[in-house]
Amino acid sequence: MSKVAVVGSFGQDMIMQVSHIPARGETVGEGRFSKTFGGKGANQGLAAARSDGQVVFVAMLGEDEAGNTAISSFKNEGIDTRFMTQTDQESTGTALIFVGDDGENSITVAPGANYFLKAAHVDAAAEELKAASLILMQLEIPMQTVEYVLEQAQAWDTPVMLNPAPAKPLSVTALQRIHTLVVNETEAEIVSGQTLDGDEAVAKIAAQLRQTGPKVVIVTLGAKGAYVDSDEFTGLIKGNKVDTLDTTAAGDVFCGALTTAMSEGKTIDEAIRFANAAAAIAVTRLGAQPSVPHRAEIDTFLAG
Repeated sequence: MSKVAVVGSFGQDMIMQVSHIPARGETVGEGRFSKTFGGKGANQGLAAARSDGQVVFVAMLGEDEAGNTAISSFKNEGIDTRFMTQTDQESTGTALIFVGDDGENSITVAPGANYFLKAAHVDAAAEELKAASLILMQLEIPMQTVEYVLEQAQAWDTPVMLNPAPAKPLSVTALQRIHTLVVNETEAEIVSGQTLDGDEAVAKIAAQLRQTGPKVVIVTLGAKGAYVDSDEFTGLIKGNKVDTLDTTAAGDVFCGALTTAMSEGKTIDEAIRFANAAAAIAVTRLGAQPSVPHRAEIDTFLAG
């Protein structure tokens, strides 16, 4: 098993399935409610673990029922939870998610305890982070913490994969310290400062982002697949056609599975095909973490 470190968020997801996502001022009735665990960091960490990665997770949760259950749940998944810390200053992060019948979603997030993850918590996990094949991060924790991990990882010579979501501009220094940058189309525009306009725009923006520092830039394109710009391979890796139920966490599943695949030494095009398959399985299921596939499912999907 490949060793992966995830530094990121954990949350509880309150999901409402509705005929369509409400417009401003609109009430949509006859919804179906469910509650699961989520948070981009946790989703990605679980995806890495279920795809056969050996995962250590660094996160901050509240001293509440959700936080307690989260830690025990991740232990049961085989994840190293020693650095899932709890605070009494805030509750565990929470997301409110609307999912329409077309599978599209609308999400609001209260970060809660996630914003209490600081440099000191990174230092506590330093030996595990240093020994990882790859460190995976997102932007649902303080930007100062993200930048601190990037700084430390550079000193350790440990590669970092960053998925800048929710999308924010990144500093020149941060971009120079990222090994693999994974963005969707919206994130690509925000990070690059450019507008995606036409089929050639994705390749152009990916090349531009790579010039800022990352060795690998991947732009995820939903069902179309993912475009990669790297020394090893540059081009589009096509996606998979499936019946979509819920796109929540599809990007997170892609990132987690991709991290495992890259840590195993797969070529970049093989790793992306593996991640595309994992994401395709996930969108056929409801919820963030309940939708995350296991390695056997991904291998079967690819073989089919």
